Amino acid sequence: MQVREVMTRDVKIASPEDTLQHAAEMMVDIDAGVLPVGENDRLVGILTDRDIAVRAVAKGKAPSVKVREVMSAELKYSYEDETVEDAARNMGELQVRRLPVLSRDKRLVGIVSLGDVALKKEKPAGAALKEVSKP
Repeated sequence: MQVREVMTRDVKIASPEDTLQHAAEMMVDIDAGVLPVGENDRLVGILTDRDIAVRAVAKGKAPSVKVREVMSAELKYSYEDETVEDAARNMGELQVRRLPVLSRDKRLVGIVSLGDVALKKEKPAGAALKEVSKP
């Protein structure tokens, strides 16, 4: 089974120039804890609810701070034509619960989470969760 078969396709994208408040509102609207960050039709980062809490709120930054200042710019991703097992193994090794999904021409096409994997393939999800949860 390929990642494209389990991923979430309807992905909202934040701009690096958006404020953290706007990005947090987007997360509330879509009931998600992650937003890909795009600029000039390219993925440039990822912003999680944890980034907002740890890199902004805990450090006293204002809601008006730009996403660019808080997002993770180091991109980790999966390709849509990779197997679900490969994506789960990748999540475990990287210790992340979600990965942006790219086409082979590096265009964002979705997001895959451990939950998406677990709904289709329990064994790889369990192994990935075990790795993600390591200290």
